[in-house]
Amino acid sequence: MGTGTIGTALTELSSAQKSAKGVSLYSRFVNRPVGRFLAAGSYAAGLTPNQVTLVSAVFSFAAVAGATLGTPSWTLGLLVWLGLAVGFAFDSADGQLARLRGGGSPAGEWLDHVVDCAKITALHIAVLIAFYRHPGHFGTDADGWLLVPLGFQLAAVLTFFGGILTEKLKPRPAAGTPAAQPSTLRAVALLPVDHGVFCLVFLLIGGGTAFRWTYTALGAASALFLVAFLAKWFRELSAAPR
Repeated sequence: MGTGTIGTALTELSSAQKSAKGVSLYSRFVNRPVGRFLAAGSYAAGLTPNQVTLVSAVFSFAAVAGATLGTPSWTLGLLVWLGLAVGFAFDSADGQLARLRGGGSPAGEWLDHVVDCAKITALHIAVLIAFYRHPGHFGTDADGWLLVPLGFQLAAVLTFFGGILTEKLKPRPAAGTPAAQPSTLRAVALLPVDHGVFCLVFLLIGGGTAFRWTYTALGAASALFLVAFLAKWFRELSAAPR
């Protein structure tokens, strides 16, 4: 397939995007557009959405392995961030490719969610191991610092699971209902809990304590957002008809 196929795919994808409601600025203006190009290229290469999901997993878990086993440095941080960022972009591409091919499948959605959950869990395990292996570099000599990745992991997994379950349980909007307009203020407010923004913190691995404090700040933000999300989701589901 040639460039004409990629161009046609990009044209079709531009009119088949998911709603931007509840999406942060990074995902809306960086990750989704990059994912659109990757989806078009994957379509031209004849890849299936599940294969693109596995490509995403390869990049993501290579980065996780680097963060876990590597010696902290600025170069390592750049490589880890690059692997995570590319993996996140392919994570956006698989869904866009599925829509381009006429819709996804339950098995494909299941695979996508399982990979995402494994990635989220493994990333915080990687930070925990890095803190344990290199306490002098990160300033994590006190054992209490090892609780930070555990708390961050709990908040991240609960947010991921709670969000997916809420979407499954909420009533579907009536056919023909116009999509809600995205809020720029909300898109900015969601940046601290966007996975793409979280990936950026790994650029600071070489900085030691700078990484520790930035990671901790994002963990605290994740915990605060979790409380807000849980209250919102419970309120929405309580108001839903039986």
